[in-house]
Amino acid sequence: MFGWEFPPVINGGLGVACLGLCKALASKVDLQMVIPKCEPGFTMEGMQLTGLNEVSIKELKTEIEKKYYKDVNIREIEYVETSLSPYMSNIEKQWVAEVRDYFMENTVSTINEEKEYFEIDELYGGDVIKKVLQFAKIAVRLGLTKDFDVIHAHDWMTYIPAMQLKALTGKPLVLHVHSLEYDRGGEESRNWVYELEKKALETADLVIPVSHYTGTVIHKHYGIDKLKIYPVHNGIDDVHHSEHQKRFPEDLVLFLGRVTMQKGPKFFVETAIKVLKYYPNVRFVLAGTGDLTNELIDLVSSQRIGHKFHFTGFLNKKRVNELLAMSDVYCMPSVSEPFGLSAVEAVQYEIPVVISKQSGAAEVLRGSLISDFWDIDKTANYIIGLLTHENLRKELVKEANIDLKKISWHDAADKVTEAYQLVMDKAPQPPKGEQVDLQTA
Repeated sequence: MFGWEFPPVINGGLGVACLGLCKALASKVDLQMVIPKCEPGFTMEGMQLTGLNEVSIKELKTEIEKKYYKDVNIREIEYVETSLSPYMSNIEKQWVAEVRDYFMENTVSTINEEKEYFEIDELYGGDVIKKVLQFAKIAVRLGLTKDFDVIHAHDWMTYIPAMQLKALTGKPLVLHVHSLEYDRGGEESRNWVYELEKKALETADLVIPVSHYTGTVIHKHYGIDKLKIYPVHNGIDDVHHSEHQKRFPEDLVLFLGRVTMQKGPKFFVETAIKVLKYYPNVRFVLAGTGDLTNELIDLVSSQRIGHKFHFTGFLNKKRVNELLAMSDVYCMPSVSEPFGLSAVEAVQYEIPVVISKQSGAAEVLRGSLISDFWDIDKTANYIIGLLTHENLRKELVKEANIDLKKISWHDAADKVTEAYQLVMDKAPQPPKGEQVDLQTA
């Protein structure tokens, strides 16, 4: 398994999901996880966790000769030329060229041998593509020293070594899709990440999106056959509710996530403006960072609702839990949300949630109020209803608690294990009773 985020180095939902799935898988399969960086001394029970920052490149040169892959013919992976956007920066064009050049190289012989260990400070800081390419080269060599039956890769940062290892060994490839460039950049996004995702999805034997919604995107916008798509919803871990009291008398409506187009924070602010016209006894909190922060601060200021709005910036897990403990309504108006773990976490705190139809969470949280991300009138009415009608609030919380009992990492691990068996049997199709219910929109 190739991953990018993993405890204790976690930046977002990807790391949380990989941790939950791996803990549940560890008792079902012989699991070996390869990640860019692992803290010294950190281990996971029941699985082998390897950070490339602890792997000697020089030792790999000799170790690879001991394994049965030593006689394999190194084959190149066909590269699909990227259609360069006229608005693409010079650095992005350089990245595209580097990705193309990577596919033209012999991976095993082109590792930067001047460095003995893979060096990485932040997973997403600086030149990410450089880190991704260097990770790929070393990860492939490490993979060739292992005995395994299936290759499993999480998101685009790990797709290059996964494809190369499949080409070198002939072993089946399973891609786990937690997010897509389509989610981050919209329908018109056709940059190098999109091209890499498309090539990997085409190469994979089976694709596991974290929701039927994302499965639809993969089919519709990446052209992948439905028979290769096997949705598996994320699970959840139990939480211990923190105790934290509000320091103000008003109700509190919370948005939690990256302040980017994908998460719909502007729709949250526009909804807040409408709610405050009819129900002034409420405050809104937008927790997170992103490129839209300054624009939204200006919007709040221009509407003269700054005294009712709070921008917290980045919050650690402890502070997030404190904020959840004092919230009355959770709002997630995401434009495109593969799953939406934060909405499930809000439900665990017995907070009624209003979420967008364009999210995976809407498939598992039947006890929620659902609207299109752009329908701020409907979203505002839902929030006002929850703040003014206690019976509606209680009923929604009750139904959502029933939903929580059906969301399990062990169930997810069972389905992933079944997916492994499918590709090992050379029959990548949905198992009985698990029809791929892809949406049409």
